[in-house]
Formats: sequence, structure tokens, C-alpha cells
Amino acid sequence: MRDLHPERALRLLHQSGSGLPVGGRCGYRSPVIDLHTHSTVSDGGETPEQVVEMAFGAGLSAVALTDHDRLDGVGPARRRASELGVELVAGCELSCEHEGTMHVLVYFLEPGEGPLQDELVRLQAARDNRNERMVARLAELGLPVTYDEMVEEAGGMGMGRPHVAGILVRKGVVGSVQEAFDTWLAKGRPAYQPKERLDPPTALRLARSSGATPVLAHPRSIGQEGVELERTIRELAGHGLDGLEAIYGRYSDDERDGVARLARRLGLVVTGGSDYHGSYKPDLSVGTGRGDLAVPDTALVALKERAAAPR
Repeated sequence: MRDLHPERALRLLHQSGSGLPVGGRCGYRSPVIDLHTHSTVSDGGETPEQVVEMAFGAGLSAVALTDHDRLDGVGPARRRASELGVELVAGCELSCEHEGTMHVLVYFLEPGEGPLQDELVRLQAARDNRNERMVARLAELGLPVTYDEMVEEAGGMGMGRPHVAGILVRKGVVGSVQEAFDTWLAKGRPAYQPKERLDPPTALRLARSSGATPVLAHPRSIGQEGVELERTIRELAGHGLDGLEAIYGRYSDDERDGVARLARRLGLVVTGGSDYHGSYKPDLSVGTGRGDLAVPDTALVALKERAAAPR
């Protein structure tokens, strides 16, 4: 565990313009939260209720459920959160068109009708089509995975590549989920099938028009650095981006510092989360990531302020 990680996280939030209320619990000057988790509704290993229970067990004041392209877990997660006294932030994670990997976390998006909610229904149908193509390709490659096995692995909804990876591990084809991606499933590998994605301006417009607050997840994943990265994020901010996930579960202290400085320069909120997926990303835990994650609740306060501001 890195030394003084709560103080570093608090400093990042302070530099981004968020207030720092004194007090709290567990030795922190501010309660801690997790704004990036996944459940069995998409590609996580635990149910929405179990994710909330893990957040409670970690001493979090709030947790965001951000399943890929789906809001089905929000209801059950919120009921369990209410029972445990944990704040549940409704959300999802969107994949966007980009030469690298660009994901947008969308917060305060409630189930029901709306511009983005309606688009999620279409994206889910496109994901189902992709899964069928992936199973057909796996059969061509001689790999023993069926669509029914994917359904069983996923628990009935939100199937995707992590579930194929889990099946391959269970059958002894590969030794780990990461090996399955590196060998077969990642972009450019033999079994990869393209996924329908939204272009970034459309994703941001749909989020904002649905009353939600969009944040760029793990910004370094887009494969840019320095001036190029700042130019891209400045453009996204012009289309309505509200924050950057600087305090990310798999980032080093230096990486977190760099993304936070960029957010501060561009007037964006510094946020953070573990990117918890259960057994599909076994090195990450709810609330603590790899053991050095501490996201102060001032990040959520700042996001709420953005959501309440005139659009």
C-alpha cells in the first residue's frame, strides 16, 4: 500500500476546486466513495446487491453502479443501499468511437424513458448481435464456447467478452481472464468482433439531454499523452464533458496526479473509482482498488453541483 494515499486523494480533489469538509470516519477528513463498479448486469462477478454490500463493508458513504450500456441493476442496488444506509448513484458506462479505448461514465441517469435510456436499448440489441458473431468465430477457431454457456456465465443478461474469457479459463483453454483477452479476445486478436459504439459528441449530448453528468473513464486508456491528450479532452469538454476519472483503481500516484492536473487546467471535476469487476478483474476491490484507492466524497459533491448547474 502506498503511503498517505488518502491525503494525496484529498489534495487532488482540493486542487480541482472541490471543498474539503473536515471530519468523517476511519481517519479520513472526508468519507470515501467509489464511482466506478460493475455487476452481473454487465460484466461484473457479483449481483448489484452484493456490490452495494461490498461498498458497505468497505465503509463507503456512496457507490455508483456503472454497468456497461445497462441500468437494470439500479433498482435492486438502490433497495439494498437504502437498507444499509449507503448512497447509490445510478449510472452506466458507454463505449465511444476512438482509435484508443474511450469510455464515458454517466452519472445520475435513472431507468425509464429518455434520450440516452432509449439509446441503451438499441446498444443492448447490438451487443447481443456481436455476441452471436463472436460465438460463431470461436467455433471457426475450434474453441469450445456456446451462446448458452455465455448466458449461463453471465447470469442471463449483459453477456460479453469477459464471460467468454471466464468460460475459457474454466475449460482450461487459458490460465486467466487476461490471457484469454491477450490471446483471443482483445482488439486485433483472432476472436475479436467489432462493437457498435457512439461517437463522443453524441454520447455526451445524449447524457446531458437526459439530465445526466458525463465523466471520461480512465483517460489514459485513449492512448494519448501530453498536448494531444489535452487537446482531445478540451474538445470533449466543449461537447459537455464534466469530469475526469483521475483517482482510478489501476493508476499509479504519478498517473493520478497528472490526470488531476489536466482536469484542473480544463475546469473539470476530478473523480475516481475502482472499476470493480469481481473475478474478471481480480486485482481490484470495491472502494480500495489495489489497496491504495481513496476517493473522497467531495468528488460526488462536485458532480452534483455540475448536475444542478444550468445546462
